[in-house]
Amino acid sequence: MLTTRVETSLRAIDRAAWEALERPDPLESYDYLLAVEEAGLPGFAWRYVLVEEGGEVLAAAPVFLTDYALETTLTGPGKSLLAGVRRLFPRAFKLRLAGMGSPCTGSPGLGLSPKLSAAERPAALARLIEAFEAEARARVCGLFALKDVEEPRRALFDAAARPAGYRPMASLPIASLTIDFPDLDAYFARLSYTARKDMRRKLRVLPKLRIEIRDDVADVADQLLAFYAATRERADMAFEELTAAYFEGVPKAMPGRAFWVLYWDGETLVGGNLLLQDASTLVDRYILMDAERGRAVNLYFVSWFTNVRLCLERGLKLYQPGQAAYENKLRLGCRLTRTSIWFRHRNPLVNAVMQLFAPLFAADTSASDPAQNVGADATEPRGPATVR
Repeated sequence: MLTTRVETSLRAIDRAAWEALERPDPLESYDYLLAVEEAGLPGFAWRYVLVEEGGEVLAAAPVFLTDYALETTLTGPGKSLLAGVRRLFPRAFKLRLAGMGSPCTGSPGLGLSPKLSAAERPAALARLIEAFEAEARARVCGLFALKDVEEPRRALFDAAARPAGYRPMASLPIASLTIDFPDLDAYFARLSYTARKDMRRKLRVLPKLRIEIRDDVADVADQLLAFYAATRERADMAFEELTAAYFEGVPKAMPGRAFWVLYWDGETLVGGNLLLQDASTLVDRYILMDAERGRAVNLYFVSWFTNVRLCLERGLKLYQPGQAAYENKLRLGCRLTRTSIWFRHRNPLVNAVMQLFAPLFAADTSASDPAQNVGADATEPRGPATVR
């Protein structure tokens, strides 16, 4: 007999039970999600949905509740048109959204018990979705979304979510670089001639920079927040708004598994990179920089090679730089894993219209030929949230 429950704080759930579940991205688990919950992101409320049997947790996922403006994931004229209408009619094209996942992760956060067989998993996920929807309805949400489902899990969501009326829409791919080379020289050798030449030129600034790794950024949190605000302002799409409590809280919640790499030009902080790490993987959550000074010192690429070097020094096998600037990531050797957002609206008529026009709201996942030369210095964030 499967039962469900919903909690308003992760602290109400046993940490060991949550951590015992299998999930594609274990770094974005209990401690990270608790840090997000307690960071005070404006406009978001949190829920945690569980499926249990005899008191044992079989499936669980985080949930966020927020107001969602439809132009959030639009670009070009359509975005400007909808934004203009909303200036006159503030509630137009704005929906109450319940999302399974977290705005600060690149996956739906779904954890499943290793005891569940492949045949049992769709039923457990279906019950989880039922409980998720019941809570969403109680909180007057009309739009339901299952966020950033990785391609390898698509069959599971096909079996559990499609019968409930959900349909997929392309989301931002997950980029990853396999660290199967012995040193940076071997990595450089894999790049195209033009990319190697361009990267070596960009890295000539390294001697003038001071690179600092640390957990505590309280003394520079305001500067990092200012970098973030400016980056968010430049982004084509922006969803959540991070806080200084997030930037400080994540390393405190994950000692030894989360840290900042700060970049100084003399006594001036020009950027910072929040990273998560486990025994095999380095995850790039956010890179923040002073746009002008960061571009002058090629900080996007300097930080990239710093992170690859950290992987080599720490024996890590995978680097995940996040979701954005795919042209550069492909040219630097990454592979992409497709993701999708599964959604439906509780009103059948609105649902039919939204699914008809879903391609207009899908994330732009296009990327140019990875064999081309790496172009101008990038300042885009490598983390997912500021490009939502």
